[in-house]
Amino acid sequence: MTAAPIPRHAITGLILAGGRGQRMGGRDKGLQMFAGRPLAAHVADRLRPQVGTLLISANRNRDAYAAFGAAVVSDETQDFAGPLAGMLAGLRAACTDYVLTAPCDAPYLPEDLGERLTAAIGASLADTGAPPSLAAYAATTGGPHPVFALLHRSLADDLTATLACGEHRVRTWLARHKAVQVHFGDERPFYNVNTLDDLHPDTPRAP
Repeated sequence: MTAAPIPRHAITGLILAGGRGQRMGGRDKGLQMFAGRPLAAHVADRLRPQVGTLLISANRNRDAYAAFGAAVVSDETQDFAGPLAGMLAGLRAACTDYVLTAPCDAPYLPEDLGERLTAAIGASLADTGAPPSLAAYAATTGGPHPVFALLHRSLADDLTATLACGEHRVRTWLARHKAVQVHFGDERPFYNVNTLDDLHPDTPRAP
């Protein structure tokens, strides 16, 4: 049995930019300059061709993020509850069946992320004969990358309950839903900018 492919127009892209930026001294990470442009702009350019519409999850500087040409959504609470809270905001706002998530600090985001994650969900039906998985996420030899994920919007209610119980670990939540892990061979597309030094990856470091 084969599953019908998930079309691009059935997917909403979601850039996760709602963090505190603690390792950047509290700066809004997605607005920091990388190779001459804000980090979130790089992610938007790579994510937009893979989806039908684009959202940005942000808890600060909403107007600045809206300038990237996407609707902006915010967490339901004001305590910076982490990426799961941003995912929930996107799932609630999406008008499509699926939401493709990516962090705002991944300027080399895989251009085939959506294609490969949707294929994995389809394959889960073909391989088992059971209903397809409701989530899939990326991994490399360096480990899992659970915020690079494809989520069915029916997961929103469960995610609300999960956050209410105090669980904030993305991988733990995905594992509970038997999310499909999709292995990517190249680590570079998952390079993420965590510190101010990471904004200049080609700058020599002092010995």
